[in-house]
Amino acid sequence: MNTIVAPTVGDTAQRTFGPLTLTDIVRYAGASGDFNPLHHDEEAAKAAGFAGIFSIGMFTAALVGTFATDWLGAESIRRITTRFKEQVWPGDTLTVSGTVTAVRPADGGSTVEVELACTRDRGGAAVAGSAEFFIRTV
Repeated sequence: MNTIVAPTVGDTAQRTFGPLTLTDIVRYAGASGDFNPLHHDEEAAKAAGFAGIFSIGMFTAALVGTFATDWLGAESIRRITTRFKEQVWPGDTLTVSGTVTAVRPADGGSTVEVELACTRDRGGAAVAGSAEFFIRTV
């Protein structure tokens, strides 16, 4: 486990993903085994009442998780939660951001709580979430 200086309350970070492509969505479907036609078949998506193909929710959640662990360390994560708020479409660019909301001393380090958000460039919040990390400190 890496040793770093613990973040402080109010620290922020962000990362942009995209624009997302149909290929990105289909590649995630292959990796996850989620082959729901709403995520790769335009006719099926429209027949179900949608404007077209849209992203798998867990793909967006995975991007949130990637951001969080790249920021504060995959070896440090203890839990992550996500709540889907809005669909993500091919062509969307997503901005994932995090804000440190609490830092508590813990044996050999700090427990760090983070609020997470994923927004679409065309408006709207796609995912809200939170994470908890244990950061071994110097």
